[in-house]
Amino acid sequence: MARLASLLTSALAIFGVNAASSVLDLIPSNFDDVVLKSGKPALVEFFAPWCGHCKTLAPVYEELAAGFEFAKDKVVIGKVDADDHKELGRRFGVQGFPTLKWFDGKSDTPEDYKGGRDLDSLTAFIREKTALKPKTKKAAPSQVEMLNDSTFKKSIGGDKDVLVAFTAPWCGHCKTLAPIWETLATDFASEPSVLIAKVDAEAPNAKATAQDQGVSSYPTIKYFPKGSSEAIPYNGGRSEADFVTFLNEKAGTHRAVGGGLDATAGTIAALDSVVSKFTGGAGLAEVAEEATKAAAGVKDKYAEYYVKVFGKVKDNEGYVEKELKRLAGLLKKGGLAPEKVDDLISRSNILRKFTSDQGKSEL
Repeated sequence: MARLASLLTSALAIFGVNAASSVLDLIPSNFDDVVLKSGKPALVEFFAPWCGHCKTLAPVYEELAAGFEFAKDKVVIGKVDADDHKELGRRFGVQGFPTLKWFDGKSDTPEDYKGGRDLDSLTAFIREKTALKPKTKKAAPSQVEMLNDSTFKKSIGGDKDVLVAFTAPWCGHCKTLAPIWETLATDFASEPSVLIAKVDAEAPNAKATAQDQGVSSYPTIKYFPKGSSEAIPYNGGRSEADFVTFLNEKAGTHRAVGGGLDATAGTIAALDSVVSKFTGGAGLAEVAEEATKAAAGVKDKYAEYYVKVFGKVKDNEGYVEKELKRLAGLLKKGGLAPEKVDDLISRSNILRKFTSDQGKSEL
């Protein structure tokens, strides 16, 4: 269910529907009433959209807020875009991002939060301040594959692209990475050729692997292309979006943040060029015949779908618009298996190639 919810969230985002957040957005017009005068304590994150550390913290902070959602009448978990609302950042002496401050709900003198940025540390801080215990949903089964000395070599160099995080139980940065890594693994759960893995580098049954890989700091992240045992070090950002972008580039996938598919999934460049002739004014019969010939030489399950669409357009000029609306309705209705969601998004992407506004990501 967690996997399906994640996919549906991404699918709805493509069609202009945003999922609700448990973190309260604070702006100059509501900040004083919510944070300073409400009588409720508040943990406030001052962030900037371009900040890498802020992107890394975002899913952790969201999970923190969700855990205390039941007690929103007793404690506030909020955030301020201090790049957009610089006056609020200056007002409270914010000099870097992310900065977290604790307000008691009665005064304008906050306490700087200096603890760890992992979920456990943030939760413990709020519990200490409020005596509230978070309510967490039962965790979905992990999609992260734990590897050790006996399974590592079996998983590397085969028919899967593998992204591995070498971690240590005591490492603060590893704790911050953990929920992002779980989310990433869920995002790629429907990709049979991609494996998101982890190695506890200090576990007795995995130390030899970590040593063989030259791991000396945590977390160390390495990418192993399918068919190769030679690692490519990962030195990019550590947000979900950063990892998704990296894997799409390396593994040739089309995943989006949240586990859905991006706007290019399902599309085939060779056939897109044929469709562009049609949208550019070329004759339907001539282009449809060219598409049929091009599809015959493409080994992709969606090649025939292009041909099908041409056939439908020949019989019904308004087919593309009607079919896009129908598929959007199915996605919004929900209750679909993840594979079906992927298929609907892929077909929608192809259909949009047949429209004059094909560059847009919405219907």
